[in-house]
Amino acid sequence: MSLPAAGPETKAWFIAWLEGFSAHVRAVDYASARPLFHPEILAFGTHKDVLPSLEAWVNAQWDNVWPRTEDFRFTIPETHVLVSDDRSMAVVVAPWTSTGFHPDGSAFDRPGRATIVFHKSAGVWIGVHSHLSLNRGVPQTSHGTRPVKAR
Repeated sequence: MSLPAAGPETKAWFIAWLEGFSAHVRAVDYASARPLFHPEILAFGTHKDVLPSLEAWVNAQWDNVWPRTEDFRFTIPETHVLVSDDRSMAVVVAPWTSTGFHPDGSAFDRPGRATIVFHKSAGVWIGVHSHLSLNRGVPQTSHGTRPVKAR
């Protein structure tokens, strides 16, 4: 039995979604990223174990990462998209890269991986769970100082 991999059209939609989300991260544009997720999303992140809402995720994770890093991108060739048989749930598994900054301003590679769970309701996919984490051995803290474009 093989994994329930998404077909080419569905996978292309999620790849475009990942590209759009990563563009919002690079722009530090919370306002544009918020509609991609359910307001009651359950998220895991570096700074908290379980974040029980989009607001909690923004305040505890996005605020501690997006303005302090640069160049966030998903590694598209290594991305997997799984879809339930009834096409109501999907899971995206993707590595990502970014640039972090030491206290002295010097840059370091900041790779990680993501799992994002989507639910489809009324024909629209929306993120209901996210877990982005750094690879082992990568510094947990970055010291960049970019402004938030829009909350």
